[in-house]
This record gives sequence, C-alpha cells and structure tokens, in this order.
Amino acid sequence: MRMIFITCGIFAVTCGVLAAYFGMSLSGVRASPAPASTRPWNQQKAADYLDQRIAWWMAWPAAARGKGTVCVSCHTAVPYALARPALRAALGESNPSINERKLLASVAKRVRSWNEIEPFYKNQKDGDSTTARARGTEAVLNALILASYDARSRKLSDVTRRAFENMWSLQRTGGSFSGSWWWLQFDNEPFEGADSNYYGAALAAVAIGTAPEQYRSSPDIHSHLRLLREYLTREFAGQSPINQVVLLWASAKWPDLLTRQQQQSTMSELAAKQQMDGGWNLASLAWTWRDWRFPSLVSMYTRSYGAPLERKSDAYATALIAFTLEQMGLRSSNVMLKGAIAWLVRNQNQIEGSWQSYSLNGRRDPASPTGRFMTDAATAYAVLALTTTN
Repeated sequence: MRMIFITCGIFAVTCGVLAAYFGMSLSGVRASPAPASTRPWNQQKAADYLDQRIAWWMAWPAAARGKGTVCVSCHTAVPYALARPALRAALGESNPSINERKLLASVAKRVRSWNEIEPFYKNQKDGDSTTARARGTEAVLNALILASYDARSRKLSDVTRRAFENMWSLQRTGGSFSGSWWWLQFDNEPFEGADSNYYGAALAAVAIGTAPEQYRSSPDIHSHLRLLREYLTREFAGQSPINQVVLLWASAKWPDLLTRQQQQSTMSELAAKQQMDGGWNLASLAWTWRDWRFPSLVSMYTRSYGAPLERKSDAYATALIAFTLEQMGLRSSNVMLKGAIAWLVRNQNQIEGSWQSYSLNGRRDPASPTGRFMTDAATAYAVLALTTTN
C-alpha cells in the first residue's frame, strides 16, 4: 500500500511539472486571447521604479562589497544599466541619472582595482571554487555594462578595455567548458543555475558585439573569440530555450555566431511557445530534457512550492524575447512581436511602473525588496523592448 502511495505521488509531481513545462493545465484548456490595449505605457513611472530599486540595491548591506562598491547582480544592477539610458531621450534627460553614475563608478573602481579588490564571494576549497565563479561572473558583467555605455558614445574607453582584458584573462581554455567562464551556481534559474555557464558566455558575446570601434576585429583577441564561438555553437542545441534566446540576442550583434537557419529555427520555436495572450511563460523555457530526472523534477516543484509552475505569461520571458526579436530586425507589424508588445503595454503596473515577474526558485512575497528581483529584470527588459522601434 505504501509503495502504491509513493508511486502515485511521483506520478502526480511528474504530471504537474510536465503540465507546467508545456504551458498548459492538466485539463488542456488554454486561455482566451486578451484584447489589445490602446493605453500608453508610463515611461516616467518605469524610470522611477528602476531608480528606486537600484538605489535600494546599492544601499542594501547584503549587496555591499569591498572599498565601497556593490555587487552587479544579474537581476537588478545589470538590467538597470542596460535599460535606464533608453529612457533618457523620452524623459528629456541629457546626462546619466545619479543612480547610473553611482553604479558606473562602482563598476569602474572594481575594474581598475581588479588585482587588489576581493571577489563578490570567497571560497578557496578547490579549483571549482566560489571565488573562481564569482570572478568569472563579475568579469563578464563588468564588460557588458561598460560596453553598453560606450556604445552610446561610440568610443571605447580605457576602463572598458581593461574590463575586457580582465574578462579574457579568466576565459577557460580546456575541457568541455573551453571558451566559457566559471559562473556562479547557486541552483537559481535562470541566472545562476547548473546551465548558467552558457548564459554567461552568451552575455560575453553580447558585450563583444556591443563594444564600439570594431572591438571584435582586434587581432589580439581572435583566439579568444574563436574559443568562445566554438563553445557557444557546440552547446547551442542542448540549451534551454531561454538560454538560446540570449544567444539569439548576441547573434544580432555578432552575425556569425548562428547561421541564418539556426536563427530562423529558434524564432519559429519561440512562435510555437507563444501563448494566446501574446506572452511567454518563463517556467516552460528555463529547463531542458537533461533536467528531467526524478530528483530534478521534485526539486523544480518543491523548491518553488509549485508557485511559478503555472501556464500564465511572465513579464521577464516576454520582455526579453520581445527585445531580442527587435534586435533581430523584426518589424513592429510582425504578428509574434506585435502580440508581445501588446502584452507588455497591457501588463505594466500603472501605480508603480513595473512589470511583475516571479522567482523560479522559491515563493517570495512579491511586495518585499528581495521578492522584486525578477520584477526588476522584467521591468528593465520591458523598457528596452518598448523603446526599440523597427
């Protein structure tokens, strides 16, 4: 009897995760398409939300690092740095905001003090240490942030060159991960999971493609570029859809990363996964079949309390995909992109200016400071998607 109970429990958990993965309820009933919204999105409110959140992050003791610097988190700091400048023209701002300047000063200080300043996390147990992962992660994110700002001035600064030098010095050159970087793995999807080495390498490719003054053509980095490209293309087919989206974004800036056929195939798969309301569901995009061992399925379900494993559309997935499709040159009249943009306009929180998202890794109060991490990322990418016009 006990064995029957256990077997039934396993079956129930597995079915629940399978249903979530395929973006449908067990009954197979899909949501009805939502009507398009004609209301504009509020740019000032979005800027206010992003500014308030980065100000909180930089003042939060847990984000503090050595010499008065802060951690450049994948969920709050990096998306802010990418998105906040996009609002400048719309808001009549001529210079970076106070919060941008503070964040950039922190990044520049860490880049210039790279050999003296302590890493974000420290653990010297072995070669696969938290220290190595923290260094690799930060090196890529620093280069991405600084390159994105330099792209606007079309001038590669000395500190950005230094950031790339730091990044290349930590590129892995042997084994199955050759070409990538050690990356933080706290069992947190989609930024710090078991497959996030690929996410980090794809972001490095975005940084390289974004850097001005034809940085990608520099002779002294050709061997590094070759290793990175080989890794990204070799591992692409086995990646989760959300990781493939990041490389699709990179391929818009570094054209020979993916073939045209691979780009078209990836966009076709995204079209097939788009929901009837125009959005995408992050839970159904963040894992691959390689994760489908029973312990992994249980972990996905129990660690999240089943909360994110719903079929509803998610602001982070929808915003990132919409922005990426725009980077790929899709016009606003494209049916897939048009549906995504309409979803984003409909789903902005008109009071606080944000786009709500959720954690795949645990149930958190969405109104709490730490419960807003994925909403921070979603809001930043929504801003990028809505300020890009094709």
